[in-house]
Amino acid sequence: MAFLAALFFGFVPMFLFAYILYWLDRYEKEPIPLLIGVFAWGMLVAAGGSYVLNTLFGITVFSVTGSEVASDIATGSISAPFVEEGLKGMAVLLVFWVFRREFDSILDGIVYAGIAALGFAATENVLYIWRGYAEAGWGGLFQLVFIRVILVGWQHPFYTAFTGIGFAVARMNRSWLVKIAAPLAGFGLAMFFHSAHNTLAGIPILGDLTCFVGSFLDWSGVFFMFLVILWATWMEQRNIINHLREEVQKGIISAAQYRTACSAWSQAFARLTSLFSGRFRATGRFYQVCGELAHKKQQLLKVGDEGGNSAIVQRYRAELAQLAPKVQA
Repeated sequence: MAFLAALFFGFVPMFLFAYILYWLDRYEKEPIPLLIGVFAWGMLVAAGGSYVLNTLFGITVFSVTGSEVASDIATGSISAPFVEEGLKGMAVLLVFWVFRREFDSILDGIVYAGIAALGFAATENVLYIWRGYAEAGWGGLFQLVFIRVILVGWQHPFYTAFTGIGFAVARMNRSWLVKIAAPLAGFGLAMFFHSAHNTLAGIPILGDLTCFVGSFLDWSGVFFMFLVILWATWMEQRNIINHLREEVQKGIISAAQYRTACSAWSQAFARLTSLFSGRFRATGRFYQVCGELAHKKQQLLKVGDEGGNSAIVQRYRAELAQLAPKVQA
């Protein structure tokens, strides 16, 4: 029963958090199978690999120093940030390489990185919550639920989001210097904040205040990333506003459809009302393609015809022309 509780509290909140990230991506949703894939990577590959590598590192430090304290501190402050952020970041790297056409913006980088990190956190949470029960019964279990879900539930997505942002910046730049430096800088920031959190958690530098200061810094970081998401969402809206005017001028979409496409709330209302007219699938696809087209036109502007952007733009225009008559703004 306790293990089932650990599974429930380890995974269900992370599924909810993943849905929140998916919901925040308002204008151009990422493919659900791909999001499931990066979550599974975090849950299995990143979590499993990190457990093995961190354990081996801790054993090595203990064999050299003979100190369990030194082993724990070194693992938390050095090994865990490098290994865990590296393995979570590989999910983003795979999307960046293999599914490049689905990697269109800063927000995309945050979403892929965050959901991979939530998969990792789900597995890690089960382990910690189960240990809480093993050490202190149900009281220990619920204490760890509070810590892992409420206090630090968003920490792994916060760290790994920097890696996602780094790859997104590289995606939207022609300069090879930026393409190399941006992911490395993002990965470096992910490791830095991860290490800072673990160091504060492992070493009571400020005595009884350490936990409070650590939680304040953690949630300040999460709030900062939330502001970045709001900015990235606003940028996506600006892309739609700027790039779809041409489609109105060409008569591909109507002015009313354009106004709806430019507002996430109007899009949501249009999808809702289409449920009652039998046009839900066409409406959803129409506004998804609006977002995709705006992103591809922005990429064409920024990086040129990389990956056949011109042909993709024409294909999306043709699809919009077919869908527009079926969609009521």
